[in-house]
Amino acid sequence: MINIASTRESPGYFDRGFIVVAALWLLAALAGLASVASAYISQSAVALTALDATTQSELLATAGIELAAYELSTPATVRRSTHGGFSFRMANSSVVVEYMSENARINLNMATPAMIAGLFAALGVSPEEAGQFAARVVAWRSAPKPNAPDEEEQLYRTAGLTYLPRRAPFNSVEELSLVLGVPAAIVERALPFVTIYSGIAEVNVLDAAPEVLAALPGMTPGRLDAFLNARDSLPPDNPEFVLGALGGRQPGATVSGSDAYRVRMRITLPDGRQSRPEGVILILGPGEKEIYRIFVWRDEVDQGELQRAAETR
Repeated sequence: MINIASTRESPGYFDRGFIVVAALWLLAALAGLASVASAYISQSAVALTALDATTQSELLATAGIELAAYELSTPATVRRSTHGGFSFRMANSSVVVEYMSENARINLNMATPAMIAGLFAALGVSPEEAGQFAARVVAWRSAPKPNAPDEEEQLYRTAGLTYLPRRAPFNSVEELSLVLGVPAAIVERALPFVTIYSGIAEVNVLDAAPEVLAALPGMTPGRLDAFLNARDSLPPDNPEFVLGALGGRQPGATVSGSDAYRVRMRITLPDGRQSRPEGVILILGPGEKEIYRIFVWRDEVDQGELQRAAETR
């Protein structure tokens, strides 16, 4: 039992009590601050790890682009390959690089309506709907007639959309999702087969996917199967022979590549994390200050692997 009288008579009691309470509050505050600091440091470590991996991936991707551009920068007298690949190691990381001429895809801004409709049909759309979708795509990229009502804009207004057709070339293939009437599922299936970067209307039949070849005007399943079965043995330096394997002169077909190339990589860092950057580069001609120019590039580290790596630290 505490003796109140003697306690009150003890000199400096309240001062000592205040100091003890203040010290306890200070310790509690420091403990809380340490907890916050610990959480902050842990989060920062994860962020730093992510930044580290991203930076490494970006540097390795740049090296891959440089090497691909160097390999594609052949003399004017040498026929440039339309596809290829290689691998290399750098800083204990491995990089696998593949490239292909961009005109293995259908150019949304330059292809004929028949070829665009052919692609939609190859993706399972009925011929009638494929023609309608192609008409909307062509209208999106085309300027309206001068001094005439824009019926295309009226269609978008009637549909209750909050935007109007561009009436100019596509800025990205993703714009296809904005074209009136084209279902999202069809857009998603079409994206791997279209481009805006090839610079030419024809597709390279030696590299094109079967869906792209099926889009060629007048192509039949029988002709397509016959060509695909023979394609690997066809001489790429004999255009007439290759096009003859398609059954004669084929509109929209070529064996020439584009100056634009799609580059894909698989980068594996020393700790096992991976990224799969992809983009399109343009190989520049003689007299240019640079060898290549980047049209578009996506370089994303696998965030799931980053998180797993952070959790094991």
